[in-house]
Amino acid sequence: MLHLRLIVPSDRTEEVVDTVEKTVGAAHLAVVPGAARNPSGDLVLCDVAREAGDELIGRLRELGLEHDGSIAVDSIDLSLSKRADEAKDDAPGEGADAVLWEHLTDATHEESTLSVTYLAFLTLATMIAACGVVLDNAILIVGAMAVGPEFGPLAGFSTAVVQRLPRLAWRSFIALIVGFAVSMALTVLFSLFMGGIGLFDRALLEGERPNTAFIYNPDAFSFVVAVLAGIAGTLSLTSAKSGALVGVAISVTTVPAAANAAVALSLSEFGQAWGSTEQLLLNLLGIILAGTLTLFVQKALWNNQRKRTTRKSAA
Repeated sequence: MLHLRLIVPSDRTEEVVDTVEKTVGAAHLAVVPGAARNPSGDLVLCDVAREAGDELIGRLRELGLEHDGSIAVDSIDLSLSKRADEAKDDAPGEGADAVLWEHLTDATHEESTLSVTYLAFLTLATMIAACGVVLDNAILIVGAMAVGPEFGPLAGFSTAVVQRLPRLAWRSFIALIVGFAVSMALTVLFSLFMGGIGLFDRALLEGERPNTAFIYNPDAFSFVVAVLAGIAGTLSLTSAKSGALVGVAISVTTVPAAANAAVALSLSEFGQAWGSTEQLLLNLLGIILAGTLTLFVQKALWNNQRKRTTRKSAA
């Protein structure tokens, strides 16, 4: 269930209440007249089944409520209510399959912003991975994958394509390009420093690396894994299974590939630098394609489910 907290201009409260009451899957409606002060108006509270949430939020936005009032949405972890159970049964589809497009757009917009924090995490992840590739240490590589924040703008770009949001697409594209460019440039400097104090050298990079050689040797599996990870990551964002993102992060080779390219470039190992760059581009392409197609399929399936439910209700 989702909990909606609405601030509504007093002269439009009845319209909003009527919209909530007509939404299949809504429950626990409460109105507190004159409770809101900034902006002024009435406070309207309600719960709605997750599978009906996107429809209700969309109708409230059509009323312009986000401009004249406020729409706040929280997830309810526990709701002990017979009426809530009935609302979930009445709503079409399953809550786990529902996509809250407004929430997804807002979340990916924040995650795909080119901020100092985003650059710091991506740079630190790339530097950790640089140590991992030189030492051929799989633990460091996995740790770097988990730290890297690059899935945010990748998901943002896919969402922007499906929702036709050019600003979000451009923002996500800039975050990816500038983010990797800055992190790789700083990792080159980091690698030169580590080489200067005798911790990095070309012999380590060129030696046998059974745990990390795949990073600069892309093949068909690189693209297949990226596609699968893109699907899993997108599903985790659009459902309640957000814990799956950790698994996604440590199954793709974006950050390690960027790190290996940076270290190889600093040590004039141009063959590995090119191979790692190919690996990076393959992973980025696979994730974006898979994420975009997954969202398109989810949108089509959910729209079809809602149409079937509407027909049954009309009959």
